[in-house]
Amino acid sequence: MAKAEKLYVGLRVGVKQGGCAGQEYVLSYAEEVGPIDEVVTDKGVTILIEPKAVLYLVGTVIDYETTKLASKFVFNNPNETDACGCGESVTIKPADGE
Repeated sequence: MAKAEKLYVGLRVGVKQGGCAGQEYVLSYAEEVGPIDEVVTDKGVTILIEPKAVLYLVGTVIDYETTKLASKFVFNNPNETDACGCGESVTIKPADGE
């Protein structure tokens, strides 16, 4: 983000329908904070969680991992109940909201 031509306020995280397991994580740069975005700042990084995704992402830890084969975001989500073999999609049950 520091090298981008635009000024971004953070990384927007969401969940969408798709993939062989039913759902996929969605990441994009955010130019502004939405009025009902959930905002989390940790270690100098600002994450904006899309309102529709909050119950799917409760308790999730997001990390960035670099290996010999790839550099990628890794989601450790306690609400995941299944994942496809290729690692591109997951099945997530929403938290009960309590």
